[in-house]
Parts: sequence; C-alpha cells; structure tokens
Amino acid sequence: MTATLSARDRAPRARGETADVMHVAIVRSPIGLVLVACSGQGLAAVLLGDDRDELRQELRRRFPLGQFAGADQALDRIAAKIVALIDEPARALDVALDTRGTPFQQDVWRALRAIPAGTTTTYGDLATQLGRPRSARAVGAACAVNPIAILIPCHRVVARDGDLTGYRWGVERKQALLEREASARRGR
Repeated sequence: MTATLSARDRAPRARGETADVMHVAIVRSPIGLVLVACSGQGLAAVLLGDDRDELRQELRRRFPLGQFAGADQALDRIAAKIVALIDEPARALDVALDTRGTPFQQDVWRALRAIPAGTTTTYGDLATQLGRPRSARAVGAACAVNPIAILIPCHRVVARDGDLTGYRWGVERKQALLEREASARRGR
C-alpha cells in the first residue's frame, strides 16, 4: 500500500493548532465504523470505533479548533478505498496524508508505513531501526497517538513476546486486521 506524503507530513505541527475545515465521512467496515477526515492538505484522521458520536467526539478532541463539514464525493471514494484496504491490504492508495506530530512521531509513522502487510515488528525492533534502541516505550506512545489507522499501520507492531498488547482502537480490532492481512498474504 502506498500513500503520498504531503509537505505537511514533513513539517511537524502540534495537533489541532489551526482552524482547519475538514470534511468528514463515517462508513461501515468489517471491523466496525471508520471515520475519515480530510483537511485541505490531505487525510488527517482515520479513526475506528463502534459509535458515530464517540468517533465525532474523538475527532473534536484531536482537532479542537477544527471546523467539520460533511463528506463530498471525493471523500466518499477515499473512505470506500480505505475500507477495501481492510480485506485487501496490499492495494495501493495514493492519497496525501496530513499528519501532525513531533519529529519523532513523524519518524515512527513513516517507519510504520514501510512495514509490509501481513508482517509484524516489535516496538523494540522499530526503535532500533530508528536509531534509538532504548525508545521502545516512546515508539509505543507514538503508535498510541497515531491519528490515521490502517494507512499508518500501528496494528503491525507487537510486543517482544509476540503479544498483541494494547491498540488504540481495541486489541480485537488489531487481531482482526492482522488475521485479514495474513489471510490476504497467504492468498497471493
């Protein structure tokens, strides 16, 4: 899966620091509801959950100055493609990402996007890959605040013993995503 990096991916910004206008769609998927929010710079959030109101509240917490509008046809198409990635994780999706975080979080999120579908790594291995071998907990913290589920696949990071550990959107969803990816990989 490929995602285009926008200029905003390379420039760290505090989350929610600007009064962005974001278009928002909420769609059903095999693993629950998926909220997709797009700013003028690109995809800013992909949130997972079971309740539309809770997803909207989470988006407001993440972007407290944001102004939210309904979806348009372009966003509806992107949302449908994101849902398709759940069952076909190797599909390419060329969309600009409007990620917001510290330089370290940006580095972690870039590294996550390089993990092939159907495989996992550990927090420690990812920290070592980033040249910060003692930063496994910081990698975990960056995964926990990842605003773009599925496209920034933090679900592919597991504990050293292989345990799924926590996942921002529930360990059951993490397990379901990994099982779907493994199944798709075997089917190739």
